[in-house]
Amino acid sequence: MPVRLSALDASFLYMEDATTPMHAGGVAIFSPPPGGFDHERLVRLIRQRIPFVPRYRQRVREVPFHVARPVWVDDERFDVAYHVRRSALPRPGSREQLNELVARLMSRPLDRSRPLWEMYLVEGLDDGNFAVVSKSHQALVDGLSAVDIAQVLLDPTEDTVVVAGDAWRPRPEPSDVELLSSAVPEIAPRPASAFEAVRGAVVDVSSAVTGAAERTVNVLAAAVAVARPPASTPLNVPIGEQRRFATVDLTLEDLKRVRTEFGGTINDAILAVLTGALRSWLMTRGEPASQGDLLRALLPVSVAVPAEATGDAGGNRVSATLVDLPVGEPDPAVRLQQIAFQLAQLDEANHFVGADAIVNIAGFAPATLHSLGARVGSSLSRKVYNLVITNVPGPQRPMYMAGSRMLAAYPAVPLTKGQALSIGLVSYDGGVYVGLYTDRDALADVDVLVSCVQESMDEMLARRDRSRRSLRALRGGASASARRRKPS
Repeated sequence: MPVRLSALDASFLYMEDATTPMHAGGVAIFSPPPGGFDHERLVRLIRQRIPFVPRYRQRVREVPFHVARPVWVDDERFDVAYHVRRSALPRPGSREQLNELVARLMSRPLDRSRPLWEMYLVEGLDDGNFAVVSKSHQALVDGLSAVDIAQVLLDPTEDTVVVAGDAWRPRPEPSDVELLSSAVPEIAPRPASAFEAVRGAVVDVSSAVTGAAERTVNVLAAAVAVARPPASTPLNVPIGEQRRFATVDLTLEDLKRVRTEFGGTINDAILAVLTGALRSWLMTRGEPASQGDLLRALLPVSVAVPAEATGDAGGNRVSATLVDLPVGEPDPAVRLQQIAFQLAQLDEANHFVGADAIVNIAGFAPATLHSLGARVGSSLSRKVYNLVITNVPGPQRPMYMAGSRMLAAYPAVPLTKGQALSIGLVSYDGGVYVGLYTDRDALADVDVLVSCVQESMDEMLARRDRSRRSLRALRGGASASARRRKPS
């Protein structure tokens, strides 16, 4: 029988609407090989590699009457060419034009009647390079063990690894009767939950949440966060259907210099730079940035799960931690130290707020109740945190796609209701590439934020240089004093 979506994966479908499409993705820039690169070559490569990601040939099928979560079924109409499309920038093919195209492509929801992914080859960049924009629904990429299709297209050398395509044939799609029959074992042990699902419109979701509290330990941590709401900011407003996308390039070497001088980790240094940028951006809007003011960021992280919790050899899951960014602190070195202290404390105490804490509450119930619970969870964003920041370490060596060298990769992290900005970072081959994904109307000044990120990095490096000069002066003064005290 078909595989049923997990509670968390299904929740991404249920919380999706016109203003909050739940796909993630981004754009990668490539330098073409001597022989060039075209759409046919990309399609051919995907046909070779798609057997490594079989879910990308499946679509979501709802169970009749929504008595259980949807299932994955093979798409009998699957056509790679439908999902891999071609576009081109008008002259001059600037980075700003590329970012505008990315924003428009990412704003469009995916077709639910087909496998939930798309890819675009974008030609016409002014430097002779090309870009690949990818979109994959969060329900499709199932946790840390899953692989995104963009990942399997890359090779560590210019030589393309040729993989023989499989003789895939779609399995027959189950009938409605078969889907209902397979759902019976899930419904039978929970007749009360099934009854509540039928009553859907009049059921108090909070009562179902209370009944599930014992099964969701991380709800307590989430409740504590809700009890201490973040500040109200321009980042937490109603959002629309359209997006903006902007990018910033940083260097890993600069961040290492900052870490060496002030301590902490590379991740701490990155967060300190972003904190300084957000502080400056708020001030350009006339928002207060006084001592003690904070923005709360949700940082997804990977945490180990012991064997006794998983019933096997253990593993990983995606969790998250809430970090207060000290935007009221004027000294960049102090900002870094405050962030480093928070993350060190959280790490030692393993005090992470589970990203699936709320959406999994409804996982015990039929899909109708799960839909309501997931929407409650998505509405908590403005009450719990101001923005999402993801930081993914990538390989520090060049990667290639069919002989084309990848130069940069910028993520686009989806927004939820009441959240107008998400920031994604990828470190790759000596660079740190930042993708700023925003609501089009709420952050019409995203270019100002881009400048603020660059200025914050410069401010951090200048603060490092001042610190070093002060230390040298102090040492020089101490040496001169010692020489004066030395008897002749």
